[in-house]
Order: sequence, then structure tokens, then C-alpha cells
Amino acid sequence: MIPTKEGAFRLFRFREIDVHVHWSWFIVAIYSVSGRVPNYQSPIWAVLEYLTLFLAVLLHEFGHVLACRQVGGMSDQIVLWPLGGVAYVAPPPRPGATLWSIAAGPLVNVVLLPIFVGLFYTCRAAGALDSNPDLAHFLRAIIFMDVSLLVFNLLPVYPLDGGQILRSLLWYPLGRARSLKTAAIIGLVGGAGLVALSVWWQSLWTGVMSVFLLFQCWRSYQQSGALRQLEQLPRRPDFTCRVCHASPPIGAYWV
Repeated sequence: MIPTKEGAFRLFRFREIDVHVHWSWFIVAIYSVSGRVPNYQSPIWAVLEYLTLFLAVLLHEFGHVLACRQVGGMSDQIVLWPLGGVAYVAPPPRPGATLWSIAAGPLVNVVLLPIFVGLFYTCRAAGALDSNPDLAHFLRAIIFMDVSLLVFNLLPVYPLDGGQILRSLLWYPLGRARSLKTAAIIGLVGGAGLVALSVWWQSLWTGVMSVFLLFQCWRSYQQSGALRQLEQLPRRPDFTCRVCHASPPIGAYWV
């Protein structure tokens, strides 16, 4: 299930956006940092590497929130948990608004990449990498980390950003419900592929993430059926929503 504020505490508030961290994040942080310590002569670099990962994920989620607000949507909450971050965005139900709200997250990683690469080459030109092997490994690690986050998030597996971007693009020719159904089916196939990959790699972490994605794809597939039924209801053509421009269904729903 998608994480909520339950079991999390508010880390800070910025521009009326509450950032929460789930308690289990700290357990995973300790485990991850301990796994990075052997790569460095000083353990402080392992901590800095994980904190940089935390910052990259946080900026990614802020990209979603701010883009959603830019198109007139509502978003004021980010929850960070062991499997990453979740920005609760509610853009206007239009494909373009949804597309920008989702695509802005990976675009943050695209912007971060030349910054990290530029920092690496600047330090190398100054000779800092030769005199400090820990710095060299740290900069290579954060570049690899940013590229990995970008590539993983762009996988066409719903509800990853790539799957949601695919759904937004399919929304134009297929409509809201059928685009979600198609993206969910593609996500189920991709999620099954990730499960097979986790077995091949013998990676428990990849397996857990794959099962989570499969569960979310199945829920989205079920949601697409409900949306399809809603779309097929008879409509009142004399009225339209100012946000999505759709006519409301006929029934005793409106005053």
C-alpha cells in the first residue's frame, strides 16, 4: 500500500509542504550506511553518501509537488519511507496537467546530473581526487546513484514515474480509464519481469520492490474498471467542469 503519515513524523515544513519520514526509514538508513562504510577510509563519507541520496529523493518529490501546484493542482505532503519517497499530488484531471506533475520529478534528477558530473571534473582538475580517494569514490557514487534513480523511475511500470508518464501520454488517444488500464497491464508485465530479475540477481530488496509494484498495478487495474463505468454514465451536456471540462453525470448528485 502507499505510505501515509501513520508511523511517520514531520521532519519540516517548507512553502506549506509537510515532509514526513517514516520510522522504518532510519532502520534502513543504518543498514545502508553500514554497507557503504567498507568503501571508504573514513565512515563519514558513507553517511554523506546516504544523506545525498536522501536529498536527491527529496528534491525529486518536491519537483512533483511544485509542478502539480503550477498547473492548479493540490499537493502539500511528502512521505519518505524505505522504498523511496511519495509526493501526494492531485493535479487537475487532464492529461497535460498530470504529465507535467509526474515528469517534473525525473527532470530534477536530469538537472542534478550535470551538477554532480561538473563537481567531479572540477575536483579532478584541482587534483583533489588524487589526494583524497574517499572524495573520488563519493562523487562517482552519487553520479551513479542519480543515474540509477532516473533510470529506475522511468521504467514503464505503474505507479513509477515512467508508468504514470506513459499513462498520461496514452490518455490523449485512449481517455482516462482505458489509458490507466493499459498502463496497469504493461506495469503488471514489467513488474513480473522485475520479479524474475530479482530472482536472477538474488536481490531481496529488488524482490520486495517488485512485489509492491505488482500490488499497485493490480489496484490501478481495478480502479480503471471503476473509472470506465463512471465514464459510461449518461451526461448532462449543458454543464462542464471548469477544471477538466467534462460534463457531469445525470443523477441526483448536484444542487
